[in-house]
Amino acid sequence: MSTLININPEDITLDSPFHAGEQAIQAHMGVRDKMERFGKKVIRSFMPQQHRDFYQQLPFIFVGHADDSGNPWASILFDNKLSSDDPQKAAGFIHSPNDKTLNINAMPVTGDPLINSLNSGTKLGLLGIELTTRRRNRLAAHIKTVSNETISLEVDQSFGNCPQYIQNRELVAVDTPSLPAAKTEMFTEFDKRTREFIANSDTFFVASHLDKGTNTVSEGADVSHRGGKPGFIRIDNNKTLTIPDYMGNNHFNTFGNFIENNKAGLLFVDFETGDVLTLTGTVEILWDSPDVTHFEGAKRLWQFHITHGFWLNNALPLRWKLNEYSANTLLTGTWKEADKFKQAQKQKESWLDYQVVKIESESSVIKSFYLKPKDHQVAPFKAGQFLTIKEDINNKQHIRTYTISSAPHDEFLRLSIKQERGDDVNQADGVFSNFMHEKIKVGDVIKAKAPRGDFTFDTQQARPAVLIAGGIGITPMVSMARHALIERIKTRSIRSITMLCAAKNVQQRAFFDEINQLVKQSDGHINAYWALSEIDKSLKPGKDFHQSGRISKALVQAVLALDDYDFYICGPTSFMQNMYDILQDLGVNDQRIYAESFGPATLKRIQPDNMAEVKAAPLAEQAIIEFTESGVEQSWNAKEDSSLLDFAESHGFEPEFSCRSGQCGACKTKLISGTVVYQTKPSADFADNEVLLCCAKPAKTNESLPRIEIKL
Repeated sequence: MSTLININPEDITLDSPFHAGEQAIQAHMGVRDKMERFGKKVIRSFMPQQHRDFYQQLPFIFVGHADDSGNPWASILFDNKLSSDDPQKAAGFIHSPNDKTLNINAMPVTGDPLINSLNSGTKLGLLGIELTTRRRNRLAAHIKTVSNETISLEVDQSFGNCPQYIQNRELVAVDTPSLPAAKTEMFTEFDKRTREFIANSDTFFVASHLDKGTNTVSEGADVSHRGGKPGFIRIDNNKTLTIPDYMGNNHFNTFGNFIENNKAGLLFVDFETGDVLTLTGTVEILWDSPDVTHFEGAKRLWQFHITHGFWLNNALPLRWKLNEYSANTLLTGTWKEADKFKQAQKQKESWLDYQVVKIESESSVIKSFYLKPKDHQVAPFKAGQFLTIKEDINNKQHIRTYTISSAPHDEFLRLSIKQERGDDVNQADGVFSNFMHEKIKVGDVIKAKAPRGDFTFDTQQARPAVLIAGGIGITPMVSMARHALIERIKTRSIRSITMLCAAKNVQQRAFFDEINQLVKQSDGHINAYWALSEIDKSLKPGKDFHQSGRISKALVQAVLALDDYDFYICGPTSFMQNMYDILQDLGVNDQRIYAESFGPATLKRIQPDNMAEVKAAPLAEQAIIEFTESGVEQSWNAKEDSSLLDFAESHGFEPEFSCRSGQCGACKTKLISGTVVYQTKPSADFADNEVLLCCAKPAKTNESLPRIEIKL
């Protein structure tokens, strides 16, 4: 699972603010040139004035160093004159007489290994962090002098860090005279107390060290913050921890040190008791572990193997109150959730229970049903995908596929369903949608398979996107826009989105307020325009609607600046075809147009798309179909019969199905023997010994009368 990253001397820039290890990882991750340009602007050999002011107001600071044996350790130094009446008011234990000097008037706590390394020339990494504002800055420095309990440092490098994954905490008053005496406990493996404490931690600090003796400023010690939900650290055994690494600033200071010196020090602070847990050991980066696919937010994993450590009991006269978790932290996972995700992947083809926890009307014809899984975890899905659900209605099983209108990071699955009325009520859509609207209530349980589908949205694509929705086709578009806005928290960037939404009238217009809120929160990156076929006199142009009638070529031209866009279309068949024809008339490349469909040939394209004809074996003229579960054999004829699903239904069978186009996988069953052909490329996953009945037909073989055996 661990991939070695080789450092090629020819690829290393000598005058870089990053050392060879950092440069190697940046190259491995494809950000080398970008970070070199960025690093030379923001990594300085001195402290800017705002950094000097910042450090001088801090009541504590974190320090990384390596002891005489080369073991890294992380420590905390604090203002021991901090007022117990007003703990937020710093006494000024850090001073900066000039932009190259930082003086710290503090000594390490009892038992801290740093106490034995306070010598002239020792390289330190420092992290100043303000938990209430989540602001942080970092330093690389070396000790000039130590005297009168003052550590005088000369700055080698200074730079800022983003506030991701920092939980908001504030200092609280402590009656310092009543605190018990400090006590140090050494250990070489994790006991019950240590395992439980680490398992419940949401924050720790990691020290790393690199000193090749070249005396370059990019080498030395470093200390960095790591945060996540309680449970984000996995205790594998009494010696090993596995930790996710999230999207960061691409400096790779810590990992850059790791690949050149696989040692680390970890520091955990008990924010409620003042105890300190400090560890040192070795590390291993897991670049391609399969576990990373199940851990929400993780880009890679790393393991820490303890050599030894200390509990510094009653070490700190400081206490903190947790106010709230970082928004970035809330978008990440835990190992318990990862295990559930892994199980959910195994149950992808199973019908699982979901409870309806809320029902909301989105318009006069659309209701949203909020679902939460019962005793399982929803498999990770992509914005734009759909959910296949089933219900027994009038003593007959019905299966239907509905697009998910919530975002992948939401704590629920939301299905927004249009109620089909009139002549449609006897059709599959009408039967199911009327049942959902009229019979389903909060607390009911429905069965569903894992989300799936190819109509998905890439938030990292630089090209701006245009989401064109007609009627109920707005459901995947809301999911995509919500997802883009949430991903902005993680990535600090957002894909530009223009939404063109059409509805019959204001009563049938869905998600109007929600989309307006997304527009407001996006700071101009998301814009929405509405076209209504029927206009009420009370509606205000430019606010309640932007065009009377359908979305036209003129509207598209008016709201879109000259640029290269990706277009996403969803809605009724006639709407999608009309939008497609308009885009073609405007000269849009066919490969830039994506459309959701649940039936073959829903959209007639000028050029073939991803659902193009599959080059496969030719179609058989006749075949024998055997349904092995029932022992029924029937003759299939290409001139008279269609797909195997239609054929099965015509002979009295009722296989599960929904989309009839190979997307949802509901009709998947075992192919015992024989060869089938798909006239359109199915997108649902299936094995070589499985068949999608809805779009499969017998293939021509060397046999005069091919035989297909299906488990049904």
